[in-house]
Amino acid sequence: MMNFIEIDDTKAFIQYDPEIEMFRGEFVGLNGGADFYGKDIDTLKKEAEISLRVFLEICKEDNVEPYKKFSGKFNVRIKPEIHEKLTILAKSKMISLNDIVNSAITHEIKKSL
Repeated sequence: MMNFIEIDDTKAFIQYDPEIEMFRGEFVGLNGGADFYGKDIDTLKKEAEISLRVFLEICKEDNVEPYKKFSGKFNVRIKPEIHEKLTILAKSKMISLNDIVNSAITHEIKKSL
């Protein structure tokens, strides 16, 4: 996975910040912010472990679920002409608009991750 690391089964997005000349990481899928910094990858991973551990400890102390629950629903805004073409494509394949969008998203995820 490009620009991601995984710490204890939790993924974090990584990017380089040239202003501070450090890597910055931010965990994905948490119910709050847990970011971390490091000048090199080893330091970044150590800081990630600390950041995640502290975040999870605080959640436990506060009796808060640390991970987001995803409903599987979200709104997408697209151009009307794309909406029309997707509807035609779905009809031609005899599947729902939801199925065609789900298939396209799944394809992009497999290609990218």
